[in-house]
Amino acid sequence: MRFVVTGGAGFIGSNTVDELVRRGHSVVVLDDLSSGKEENLAEIRNKITLIKGSITDIEVARKAMHEAEYVVHLAARTSVPKSVKDPIETNRINIDGTLNVLVAARDAKVKRIVFAASSSAYGETPTLPKIEKMEPQPISPYGVTKYVGELYAQTFGRCYGLENVSLRYFNIFGPRQDPGSPYSGVLAKFCTAFLEEGQPVIFGDGEQTRDFTYVENAVQANLLACEAPNVSGKVFNVGVGGRFSLNQTVALLNKISGKSLGTKYEPARDGDIRDSQADISQAREFLGYEPSVAFEEGLRRTFDWYRAAQVKANSTPPPASAPAPTPVKS
Repeated sequence: MRFVVTGGAGFIGSNTVDELVRRGHSVVVLDDLSSGKEENLAEIRNKITLIKGSITDIEVARKAMHEAEYVVHLAARTSVPKSVKDPIETNRINIDGTLNVLVAARDAKVKRIVFAASSSAYGETPTLPKIEKMEPQPISPYGVTKYVGELYAQTFGRCYGLENVSLRYFNIFGPRQDPGSPYSGVLAKFCTAFLEEGQPVIFGDGEQTRDFTYVENAVQANLLACEAPNVSGKVFNVGVGGRFSLNQTVALLNKISGKSLGTKYEPARDGDIRDSQADISQAREFLGYEPSVAFEEGLRRTFDWYRAAQVKANSTPPPASAPAPTPVKS
């Protein structure tokens, strides 16, 4: 089958593309490489089509959809703090861009679009675990844009018959998550801190909890949502169903790494949610989703991946400098 993966050079996207290629599907990746990296696709580059462009360009989105059967829409500006700092740009990419993808998918008559929604739609509602029928109360511009994406997808289903499924991701982590940005996922930054003998930084007191979900589980949910019957218009939580505090997570990394690093605490950030935990019973029932990698195992795999990447980077010789020009005698 022919799949389009927007944001397919990114963290979750490239892991999804890997699995699609492994299963023998035809894959088109649409990515402007603003946060995604071509190196994430290096091992399968000759097996996919990569279109370098932005979802904010409707003609680029239309080009990507040519003969597509399924669309996994992951392209987004994903940072909560960045959305608080620059809500207009987050809106442009996450709402205007998503609308372009939906229009292009409708016009190409794709079978179904799977939209990467977010647990941030729930906001600070105190009830745990979060269930899909709860009223969304986002507390960040990012959360608003992701909830609007769900509404747009459902509306395209009602207006145009475009099948759609929205997946509310809960704190996805794993290999290829970029630790270099100040807005990066917390576990990517924690792993890097341990490898560099630095202090992991926690914003707040560290007792905030997350349903950390290894990327392999999210990939499974993405592909199940493409073909599960009788689920169009539905929203599903994608998590593990547990929760760990950031302080517990640092303690686990001390154990995994064999180190004993202290933690640096900074003031809490605007827009950050205190506690998060998914009820995944709906995804289990309707998608057949069952998380295959628990948090501790996923954290170990992730740390091992960053450690291997560091070893590889340190052993790669720097590029040879160009030879100095030969002086010309007069």
